Amino acid sequence: MTGKAPGRTEAVAAEIRRRVAARILTAGEKLPSIRSFARTMQVSPSTVVEAYDRLVAEGLIASRPGSGFSVCGAVPAAVLRDAAPALDRAIDPLWVSRQSLDAEPDMLRPGCGWLPADWMPQAALRRALRALAHANAPVLSDYGPTRGSRDLRRLLARQFAMEGIEAGAEQILLTMSGTQSIDLVCRFLLQPGDAVLVDDPCYFNFQAVLHTHGARIIGVPYTPAGPDLELFAGLVAAHRPRLYVTNSALHNPTGATLSPKGAHQILTIAAAHGLTIVEDEIFADFEPEPSVRLAALDGLCRVIRIGSFSKTLSASARCGYVVARPELVEGLVDLQVATQFGGPSPVAAELVLRTLGDGSYRKHLAHLRGRLAKRRREVLGQLEGLGIRPWTLPRGGFYLWCRLPDGRDAAEVAKAALRERVVLAPGNVFSVGRSAPDFMRFNVAQMTPEVLPVLGRALR
Repeated sequence: MTGKAPGRTEAVAAEIRRRVAARILTAGEKLPSIRSFARTMQVSPSTVVEAYDRLVAEGLIASRPGSGFSVCGAVPAAVLRDAAPALDRAIDPLWVSRQSLDAEPDMLRPGCGWLPADWMPQAALRRALRALAHANAPVLSDYGPTRGSRDLRRLLARQFAMEGIEAGAEQILLTMSGTQSIDLVCRFLLQPGDAVLVDDPCYFNFQAVLHTHGARIIGVPYTPAGPDLELFAGLVAAHRPRLYVTNSALHNPTGATLSPKGAHQILTIAAAHGLTIVEDEIFADFEPEPSVRLAALDGLCRVIRIGSFSKTLSASARCGYVVARPELVEGLVDLQVATQFGGPSPVAAELVLRTLGDGSYRKHLAHLRGRLAKRRREVLGQLEGLGIRPWTLPRGGFYLWCRLPDGRDAAEVAKAALRERVVLAPGNVFSVGRSAPDFMRFNVAQMTPEVLPVLGRALR
């Protein structure tokens, strides 16, 4: 089997894109012949053929039998150059997500919610990908079963049992992501106008998803041990919320951990008022020792557990899950079929299964915890040098929730940093009541040395 060097093929394609962008080649104009352009670019004719085929697939050029290749009609500007993040976008719950996801490669992202690529288990992922090349044909080409991979669900059931959560594989629904898990639960259980209780502050995408379902979002102030229990009880009694959405372990954005006393009282209040709790456990694997779990204490009676593998494994191989009582899972299965036609990609599920089953994954987690503990200490010292103080000292994870000095407006600091190509996460994007104007969430793994000078200038 022979193949062309990817660099040469891309160089040929890039030269055609440049000529179209510069209007050297215009709509309807024929491209150079394969042989002549091969001589110009000093490559083989087969390399030019491959490059032209690639550009046809992009929609930039068209092939006409007997007439060669020509430039297509109207070419959208986005084909030639991706749009840059909007610097003037309003700072709302989607601001950090949009700025982080659309950031160009050279931008710094201490406000984003994931680890750098080189912190992830690249070797294990590559081994799994190589094994997938030899997987059965249905894994590579079929739809996923309605609940997702049975083998992955069985593996998760065994892991949950070690945490004290008794749930068979049939009580686990695999989804396309943790966000989709929340969306499915909201679609199934909420009607427009229903009240939903969230922590204040909370993960900003909780708010974004709830807004799309027309929920009335009510914030309960969060403390280093969990929600303010007196206010929690009062809000539940007054508003009769349908759901309470929270992180028990390594709360986002604060890094706090729910206390056993708080967990017991939350479940008592939920039982008295018919409240369903959605416990997002996406950061649980970063804990040095497991803390209290609402799902384990409750036995999945009133608690729905959701999670994914994007923080510890790969955000590219999207795969999440929902664990709940059987009748609820049945309804969610039907809803996922109606909206997604089946479970997550079998390729993604198989990749997660092979990587989780690799003995190296546990070592990867242990290494991550140690590396993050060291990085948290380093970043704490750097931030304190700028007068930025932590709200609490997390037991694990990669977030620090900090107060800026002198009551500085975090939104203005974030805008100033963005002008220098640094994405920060200002406090009020996490706060339903907009009660955190002088707070900032920092991702310690993304705090490269170049961030500190920019942050210092933004604080002036």
